[in-house]
Amino acid sequence: MKVLLQQDVKGTGKAGDIVNVSDGYARNFLIPKKLAVPADSGNINAANIKKNAAKHRVEVQRKNARELASGMTDLTVRVYAKAGEGGRLFGSITGKEIAEALKAQYDISLDKKKIRIPEPIKQVGVTTVSAHMFEQTDASFKVEVIATEE
Repeated sequence: MKVLLQQDVKGTGKAGDIVNVSDGYARNFLIPKKLAVPADSGNINAANIKKNAAKHRVEVQRKNARELASGMTDLTVRVYAKAGEGGRLFGSITGKEIAEALKAQYDISLDKKKIRIPEPIKQVGVTTVSAHMFEQTDASFKVEVIATEE
C-alpha cells in the first residue's frame, strides 16, 4: 500500500515522502497514529503545494537576509560602557548589548546568539564583529565602544 508520510518514521521515511509499506503496517499503525495518509491524488497534490510553499518561504528569507547583510557592511554601532584607566572596561561587551544597540540605533532586530564576537571586547575602541544572518550569509560590521563617565 502506498502512503504519504505526515511525520518522520524511523526506518520508513521522512515527512512528505511517498513510501510503499505493507497493508497491515499502514492500516494498523501508520494511519491510526496519524503518521501517514493513503497516497491518493488529492493528498499528493496537497503535499506538493505545501513543499513548494516551504521552498518559496526559505528563498524569500534568504533574499531578505542577503539584502540586510549587504546593508550592514557600512554600519558602526556605538556601545557605551564604564571604563577605567587606559580605556579598560569593567567587564566586557556581549552580544546582548550589541543587539540592543543595533535595535536602538538602526532598528535592526537581530538575535544575540547570531552575533559572533571574535574575541571578548574588553577595551575602548573599534572592533569588527560578524553576524550570522542565514545559511551561508554573514554580515560584518563595526562596534565602537565608548567610555562613559559614571
